[in-house]
Amino acid sequence: MDVIAAIREAGVVGAGGAGFPTHVKLAVRAQRVIANGAECEPLLRVDQLAMEHQAAKIVRGLELAMEAAGAPEGVIATKTHYEEAVAALQRAIAGKPDLRLHLMESYYPSGDEKSVIFEVTGQVVPTGKLPIDAGCVVVNVGTAMNIADAADGKPVIEKAVTLCGDVPNPMTVTVPIGVSYRETLALSGFSGDEREYALIVGGPCMGALADSWDDPVTKTTGGLLALPRSHPQIRMRRITVEQQARLARAICCQCNRCTMLCPRHAMGLPVEPHKAMRAISTGNAELLGNAAGVLACSSCGLCTNFACEMGLTPSVVMTMLKQELGRAGVRPVPETDIVPEPWLVAKEVPVSRLMARMHLSGYNSPAPYSERTVTPREVRLPLKQHVGRPAEPVVRVGDRVAKGALIARIPENALGAALHASIAGRVSAVDGQTIVLTGE
Repeated sequence: MDVIAAIREAGVVGAGGAGFPTHVKLAVRAQRVIANGAECEPLLRVDQLAMEHQAAKIVRGLELAMEAAGAPEGVIATKTHYEEAVAALQRAIAGKPDLRLHLMESYYPSGDEKSVIFEVTGQVVPTGKLPIDAGCVVVNVGTAMNIADAADGKPVIEKAVTLCGDVPNPMTVTVPIGVSYRETLALSGFSGDEREYALIVGGPCMGALADSWDDPVTKTTGGLLALPRSHPQIRMRRITVEQQARLARAICCQCNRCTMLCPRHAMGLPVEPHKAMRAISTGNAELLGNAAGVLACSSCGLCTNFACEMGLTPSVVMTMLKQELGRAGVRPVPETDIVPEPWLVAKEVPVSRLMARMHLSGYNSPAPYSERTVTPREVRLPLKQHVGRPAEPVVRVGDRVAKGALIARIPENALGAALHASIAGRVSAVDGQTIVLTGE
């Protein structure tokens, strides 16, 4: 079996991040493949529950990824306190000498790709370099499950999502891709609306406010977090960059805590958020220092959500500056002499303390897996749910499609991912951005 071809045809992309096409990621020669089950974001339970209930499938997907990348070693990275998941994984890898577990403590952001690679290998991936430069390929455990499905001819047409926050019954469900956030959240018994609540798509640290509750779940959606509009996490996300600049001028004391507690800085990378705050508060770009320090930022939000005592948002400023540098065509020069701080471990922030600082401790619940799902009348399938160019529709309005049928292909000679029908029905709309299917 051509594993990479099967993955390509199934439309597999990174399920836990930006959605990089997996068939491209695995088209390398690697020393090891790491299945990342450390689940970076607080409150989300998708990966933890997958490892508890689908350990054998994750292991099979990891072995297929190793076969594709020619890797002699496979590692599953997860957290020590995921005791049921660890036990299930240990049973699944028993008798497989090329596989091992790597257990991590519950600090934030332990699931960050560079943090996982550093934990497993002791190597720091320089800015602008890829995990393969450290001999590694990293896939999310959900991606590993999709790889296993792809080998069986099953495309990616559904997604596991944790429903959390101020909802009656926090839970983790699996729903068809393209179903709306509103319909998905209703599975938890939630009946609020936009007048009283706001919705964060993803996790509380790196997730973004939903533009519309009718937007669709995609291949990369991991969580839906409903919070009252008055919650500090919602108010913070509504502050504009212009307002941030005014606040920085008024109250940033240049204490340097954002840099001192930055996980990437502790790893030896030149990330210095305090310089970004200095530059934006004065309007003097020369104070920014090394541009590579901005580009090396992971946007984990620890500086904003934990380090800053003044309630400022250095991570938002760093993200804005990254975008500006990207538009200007600035590319990082990889570091050649990276020396992690000797007190790196002492700087690790426990997730429990982070949640308390973010006013989220009261929402920390198991969110167990539920068999409940949505049978939607309509799904909206974005043509771009991945890194690369949008998929090209191969269907027209009026066409009938079976569940799992190919509806959009990868453009020729381009980075992208195929798209499949998540329900059976009729194509009711096709444009340059979305295919809409109506069930019959």
